[in-house]
Amino acid sequence: MALDFPTSPSVNDLYTDSGRTWRWNGTGWAMLPGPPPGIDDWFVIAVSDENTDLTTGTNKVYFRMPYAGTLLAVRASVNTAPTDANIEVDIYENTGGGPVSVLSTVLSIDASETTSTTAAVPAVISDSALADDAEITIDIDQVGSTIKGKGLKVYLKTRRSA
Repeated sequence: MALDFPTSPSVNDLYTDSGRTWRWNGTGWAMLPGPPPGIDDWFVIAVSDENTDLTTGTNKVYFRMPYAGTLLAVRASVNTAPTDANIEVDIYENTGGGPVSVLSTVLSIDASETTSTTAAVPAVISDSALADDAEITIDIDQVGSTIKGKGLKVYLKTRRSA
């Protein structure tokens, strides 16, 4: 199947066909790596192993954003529910000026629950613009008291920027 690129494009115009995107660079159409801009991705980050009690601390996990994007949603889950206290998690972005929380209300898993989707107080995203190559770190601020919780995963839903 032949591609039908637009005639008379402007620099940085995008063309998408069959799930692939090209950008006009002024002399030709260059195919972009990966899914096209505007695609939603879920990052699933294992913050702990499956069998060890959770502990509080900073920088429990670290990774770099593979592209610039918008943070659309956050959630967390555990395979062993905490008791007597909630699990609280914060997410930070560092673009070189020091880490800044992307949440104004931290992500929590209520005591005796295994997911943040049922939390009495939902997380609130306060900084949704994630920069390309930004350092993302995850802190555990609080764990259960009698049963700490185990197997923590954090999920970030992002949309790729153009």
